[in-house]
Formats: sequence, structure tokens, C-alpha cells
Amino acid sequence: MPPQLLRGVQDLGFTEPTQIQTLAIPPALQGRDVLASAETGSGKSAAFGLPILTALLKEPRGKTRALVIAPTRELTEQIAQHLTALAKHTKIRVAAVYGGVGFSPQVDAFKRGADIIVATPGRLQDHMTRGTARLNDVSILVLDEADRMLDMGFLPSVQRILRRLPTDRQTMFFSATLPAAISALVREMLRDPVRVELARKPTPVETLRQTLYAVAQEHKTDLLVELLKGNTIYSAIAFTRTKARANRLAATLQKHRIATDLLHGDRSQSQRTRALEDFKDGKFRVLVATDLAARGIDIADLGHVINYDVPGLAQEYVHRVGRTARAKAEGDAITFVSSEEEPLIRSIEYLLGKRLARSKNPLFPEASVEAPKPRVVYSSRRKRR
Repeated sequence: MPPQLLRGVQDLGFTEPTQIQTLAIPPALQGRDVLASAETGSGKSAAFGLPILTALLKEPRGKTRALVIAPTRELTEQIAQHLTALAKHTKIRVAAVYGGVGFSPQVDAFKRGADIIVATPGRLQDHMTRGTARLNDVSILVLDEADRMLDMGFLPSVQRILRRLPTDRQTMFFSATLPAAISALVREMLRDPVRVELARKPTPVETLRQTLYAVAQEHKTDLLVELLKGNTIYSAIAFTRTKARANRLAATLQKHRIATDLLHGDRSQSQRTRALEDFKDGKFRVLVATDLAARGIDIADLGHVINYDVPGLAQEYVHRVGRTARAKAEGDAITFVSSEEEPLIRSIEYLLGKRLARSKNPLFPEASVEAPKPRVVYSSRRKRR
């Protein structure tokens, strides 16, 4: 890669490529299409970002030549910031395009011909409808977290965007998983792609410690406050199932003088951005969030993820806990399990292929550490493996 990009890599403190970067960057530098799946936190942004920047250094400026599509505002902003940092020693400019903020700065970015546009499907489609998106010169397209876009119902928007892009382009498709439902999109987008598959089944990274606490619903907040009394949890995202539960939990933690902020869909974009930045800066010890933040939030040195509520989908558990133990660092995932949530835990354990460790509840130290081993029932629709 060009020396100015290597300087950007060094400035970020990276000394060794991750596995996805080792496998995906060489064919991407050759201009090949890439179809890649890898666990969350594995370094996908640099895996497609560095080849994009390398290619754009050879092109004249003033036109948008690369488009990255991501499912959420937070992930869009994160990718844009990461690419900007990698391009620090170049003149390449990156712009983020997403909803919840004004159109004018984004229109200006299209007019100026920002070299790279990172966008959510909905806001990009709005610009296309208004005629403000200038994408005729896009030669590189990246779809990041494509499985999440499918879950969020963005597939029709993505297909409409594809029809407006030049067909002669390089396309890179990155995702934590590759469900069968997006195979048609893969065939439509990619030409003879290099296949990189590191996550054949969605499992957390090996450096993540996972622990369960059996606790009644009405004692979950008490348990969290108890765990926070010590100094072992210094930075944590606590996931709740609903926005209302997030609001109540944050208010209670604040009453206990625990520095806490909120991240969910009812907050404005400026509030969400400020909450993330303040949390990253250490102004808050706990960030209470819904699954809005389960993907795409990259927080350095995040020590803990706390599943205050067990997620309704087993796969969402993997994405939640993937917020910690990123880039080979260690991390802890703690899950509070009420009796009515035990079936959800069984689904998670079935997906992971192992039983998660149970810990003694400090509120009830006399209770047994080990909960009874759940009986796994295989339905007639699912083959036993």
C-alpha cells in the first residue's frame, strides 16, 4: 500500500493485520469483487477501507468514486471516521450521509464530490429522489453488515440504489453472517467474487468471557447496582429489550449516582452522537441501550456488555456481546436471566454449541452456582446435529 496510508495505519496504533484483513485486502487491491463474512469486531472496515483509499489515490479528485452503504446512523458515522483517520495523510475526503440531521451539509458533500460517501440506504434514497445524489462516477461499492440491512427491511432500498449505480464497478460485500435470504442480492451484485469466510457460524470471539446470573425480573436492577459497587466494571453497555425499560433503568442508576446515559431510537441524532462521544471519553460509566447499538458501535476498551434483558433472537446475542473483546482484546459479557427467559438462553446456547457458565448471584449467595442443566428439545422441523 502507499506509504501515506501506512502512516495512517501506524498513527492508529495498528501493527498487525487481522485475519479478515490478511485475506480480503490482497484481492481487493487487485480490483476483484469480494464476498466476506467475519465475526463482528474483526476489522472489516479497514479490510475494505484501505483498498478503497489505495485505488482513489490514483484518481483525480472532485467526484464521488466510492460508496459504502451501512444499516445504521451510528455505523455510518463510525466507518466515515475510521476512513478519515486512515486517510489522514492524503487529500481524500469522506462524508457521512444519514437521517436525523439536516440535508444541506450532505447536499454540499455531493456537490463538492466527496471522494467517499458512507450512507444509510434510507437517506441515500431520499437524496436520489431529490436529485441531489451524484453517483454516476462510483467505481467501488461496499455493502457492510448486509445481514442487518436485511433484518431491518432495507433490501428493496438497496436494490433500487444498485439500479442507479454504474454496472462497471468493483463491489465488496461484508457481513457478520451470510443468510440464504441474501443470496439473490449477492448474485445480483458480485462478479466472480473472491470468497472469504471466517464465521461459518455466528459465535463470539475466544477472548470474550461469558457469564449468566439467574435473577427474578424485579431484582435485575438491584443486581446490576450490586455488580457496579466494585471497581471491576468500569465501562459497560447495558442492553434492554425496550426503550421504556432503558429509560427506567437509566433513571434508577442515576439515582444511585452511577454516571449513565441513554442510546435508543427516541433520542435525536445529536443526543445519540453526544451520548456515544461522552461515553467513549469516559464521562459515563454505563450506557443503557436498546438493540439499536448492538451492531456497528466500536468503542475502544469497552470492558463489559450487560444483557439486562435476554435478546429475543439468539443471533442478536452474538452482536450485542461483540461490542466488547474487539480486535483481540479481552472483554466480559454478563447476562441476567429470569425464569421466563430460560427458553431464550437455551436458543442462544444451541446456537453457540455450548452451555454458558452460571455464576452465583451476589444478592442471594446461598443459592447454588449451577442452575439445572436445561433439556434441549429438537422439534420435528429442525434436524438434530
